[in-house]
Amino acid sequence: QETRSYEESTDESEEDESEEEPKLKYERLSNGVTEILQKDAASCMTVHEKFLALGTHYGKVYLLDVQGNITQKFDVSPVKINQISLDESGEHMGVCSEDGKVQVFGLYSAEEFHETFDCPIKIVAVHPQFVRSHFKQFVTGGKKLLLYERGWMNRWKPSVLHEGEGNIRNIKWRGHLIAWANNMGVKILDMISKQRITNVPRDDISLRPDMYPCSLCWKDNLTLIIGWGNSVKICSVKERHASEMRDLPNRYVEIVFQFDTEFYVSGLAPLCDQLVILSYVKEISEKTEVECCARPRLDIVQPLPESCEEISSDALTVRGFQENECRDYHLEYSEGESLFYIISPRDVVVAKERDQDDHIDWLLEKKKYEEALMAAEISQKTIKKHKILDIGLAYINHLMEKGEYDLAARKCQKILGKNTELWEFEVYKFKEIGQLKAISRYLPRRDPVLKPLIYEMVLHEFLESDYEGFATLIKEWPGDLYNNTIIVQAVVDHLKKDPQNRTLLRTLAELYTYDQRYGRALEIYLTLRHKDVFQLIHKHNLFSSIRDKIVLLMDFDSEKAVDMLLDNEDKISIDRVVEELENRPELQHVYLHKLFKRDHHKGQRYHEKQISLYAEYDRPNLLPFLRDSTHCPLEKALEICQQRNFVEETVYLLSRMGNSRSALKMIMEELQDVDKAIEFAKEQDDGELWEDLILYSIDKPPFITGLLNNIGTHVDPILLIHRIKEGMEIPNLRDSLVKILQDYNLQILLREGCKKILVADSLSLLKKMHRTQMKGVLVDEENICESCLSPILPSDASKSFSVVVFHCRHMFHRECLPVSNTVSSVQFCNICSAKHRGPGSAVLEMKK
Repeated sequence: QETRSYEESTDESEEDESEEEPKLKYERLSNGVTEILQKDAASCMTVHEKFLALGTHYGKVYLLDVQGNITQKFDVSPVKINQISLDESGEHMGVCSEDGKVQVFGLYSAEEFHETFDCPIKIVAVHPQFVRSHFKQFVTGGKKLLLYERGWMNRWKPSVLHEGEGNIRNIKWRGHLIAWANNMGVKILDMISKQRITNVPRDDISLRPDMYPCSLCWKDNLTLIIGWGNSVKICSVKERHASEMRDLPNRYVEIVFQFDTEFYVSGLAPLCDQLVILSYVKEISEKTEVECCARPRLDIVQPLPESCEEISSDALTVRGFQENECRDYHLEYSEGESLFYIISPRDVVVAKERDQDDHIDWLLEKKKYEEALMAAEISQKTIKKHKILDIGLAYINHLMEKGEYDLAARKCQKILGKNTELWEFEVYKFKEIGQLKAISRYLPRRDPVLKPLIYEMVLHEFLESDYEGFATLIKEWPGDLYNNTIIVQAVVDHLKKDPQNRTLLRTLAELYTYDQRYGRALEIYLTLRHKDVFQLIHKHNLFSSIRDKIVLLMDFDSEKAVDMLLDNEDKISIDRVVEELENRPELQHVYLHKLFKRDHHKGQRYHEKQISLYAEYDRPNLLPFLRDSTHCPLEKALEICQQRNFVEETVYLLSRMGNSRSALKMIMEELQDVDKAIEFAKEQDDGELWEDLILYSIDKPPFITGLLNNIGTHVDPILLIHRIKEGMEIPNLRDSLVKILQDYNLQILLREGCKKILVADSLSLLKKMHRTQMKGVLVDEENICESCLSPILPSDASKSFSVVVFHCRHMFHRECLPVSNTVSSVQFCNICSAKHRGPGSAVLEMKK
């Protein structure tokens, strides 16, 4: 309750519309602290990593745990406790009070020191390593800075470190350095050399030091932060170079950062490379127009060389802030955990760095669900308060409230994952607002699978309002997601209202396919002439179901149908297909034509039938068919072609049947095409045909011209020229005669050119052979005599020998070579002569 009320009051102090996330979160230190401050007032507090030590105006010191529960109580004095000091171990405590009492004692031992002064002691500081025997030291601050050291016989020996500049109101001891503040400024003492190494004067001397005390804080062993009035300085202790020593201390202090604040500094604490500043604020009341105390502020600033950058600023609603002065506020911090304690007489507030849970809280408060979800996913191992699933569900609800149904449905995939219960819960939420269509595309289809009822519910929604969307879902969803029978019946019921709806019919065919009722699906596909019919037949091997539907398939797409039938002859025979297409000769022709293209022999029994089919439906392919078919009855084909007066086909058939003269006559009389007649005569290469062609053409000048232009290379042109009647006018006779002479000259030139090439090649080869035969032949120990098969060279090189080597590379000892019976002195290789390879030309002899 304390925490909630504090947070509510703090929220009121900030701008509600602020989009910048705060850096710290606050809560009141309650439990025992609440009980203490109801009867007493806090005057000071010291923080250790293990516990807290709180001093009050009634002279009590309480040890508290971090939740504010009282663990121990000390009655030190009847008046205000000014300061509590702890060593680093947390085992020794120093306490001073307004009546001049100073006590240093062990929390877990009987060790104790008491001293009473004649003036209020504002400050005490024990050595950070007080637990060690040779560091039993502490300092007190009143009008003098006194150092107490335990010496011989456990007696405490005091010594004055500094005096004469007014009351000392703050001391901070770190390592071997003591920093203290009096009325004039801040000093630093090096305890090793017992030398004062700096004096930092205060800037605004008009401020009363007892009302606006100095705040000191060691960031580390060599960095001191000073806050006084509205001025902040960051000082660095550095070693002096040996050459600069002379009579100066071996250390010096450099102010590295210095800036002014808008308000009076009540406390300082480091936060990484930034500063936390507790500020005392005064403002003018709107009602009375009198200056009054406002709520203190806790600022995080980034120091710069001459200024600072404000990172965050929070106004704190502490109890009784209207009566508090600057000196009533203190800021203490725990270095290990980044906890900052704001102490006022009636309240102790703890400020903590916001963690990822706090960050997510803020994002959710600002309705930045996407960023909150991302932050939770990144830090899922460290967050304790939030769950990714809860944030995701809140995000989905937020999107649905905004009307972004598609985005909400899409996020379900990522957020709900494999949780079937949540999926089903969310689907019903979409149903309640009439947005099942939005989530349909994102429903899981595998791992996990929801209840069939969920998918059926979505399908019914589409079936009532969107046939195309329904068809898309049926195509995309596996058939085992829902009860197929229920959906089929629903589609059938809708088809009763709209029997010709192609979308519903197509979808029903797909449903029948899922249900393995392929026959019904095939009927619908064929009725719709749907492109998937062939895929369905192939995929499910429905060839037995299409035996009586071949005509329908051919009418739908004859090309695909024929390819499918030919690819599956073993399932639907050629005879069955031809029989089914008997009443549709045009489709029968398409089938038989494709069959003939694939294999000239498979449909040979139908080649006679094909002659009529080609003649009726596809004359351009009739002649190629007659040429390629070896099973076609020529007499039947000739009869059909003559009946239809197909001249080219008749000519081919006549020539194939050996009646070349009739074929040539038909070309000359029917086609009147001399070039074709000449081409035909060339193909037949029959002298009698050329004679008939000349006789037929002799009285037709155009034919004579054509013969003269083309006959020269096949028949002697003189035979034709002698038969031309005298006086007959022949078109382009001169050009034709010139062409004959040119052809003759060309033949002569070709022969001469060929002769030259032949002679040149023969000479080149002769020269090559001569060069080859002129080359030397290597004879070494590896060569053998072809007759006796012993090495050709003797083992004793000093003996004389005689070797005969032929150009064919066969070698003989002279004595092993047979004596030639011929008169000629030329010898030939016996081996090559016996194999009829031709004799070796000359003989190479080698003697020694």
